[in-house]
Amino acid sequence: MTNRLSKLVYYSRNRVAGGPEELADAIASILAASRKNNAEVAVTGALMFNAGCFAQVLEGPQGAVEGVFERIQQDERHGDVSLLAFEPVQTRAFENWSMGFVGASVADAARYGSMADESGFDPARMTGDALFETLHRLAIEEEGRSF
Repeated sequence: MTNRLSKLVYYSRNRVAGGPEELADAIASILAASRKNNAEVAVTGALMFNAGCFAQVLEGPQGAVEGVFERIQQDERHGDVSLLAFEPVQTRAFENWSMGFVGASVADAARYGSMADESGFDPARMTGDALFETLHRLAIEEEGRSF
């Protein structure tokens, strides 16, 4: 296991059954577990849910990022997990986020997730760099709102 700082970008299809309440509960559960587990292994990043997809950036020691991604691939709430980028980086873009949720509140993501289908936003059509830039921009906006 190497400690080289790495960035991983992926998207997956939502496999959470049920309506908006079940989805909101699942996203809250994912965030709570991610924040706890990621902090223990020095992984940071951001998660976005939209249009039935999860999009996420993970960054940290290469071995730790690989371990987190392996758990995600085995999580039944994620389907068709697609790796878009996995590369070494010099610095973290989400250093203050053990796992941030960007772009909307958990409740709004559950309620309005299908709106992205109508707008044409689809992580499957994005490159790793484009998805990373989208999540980073949204994270900066979220940080600005919290002050």
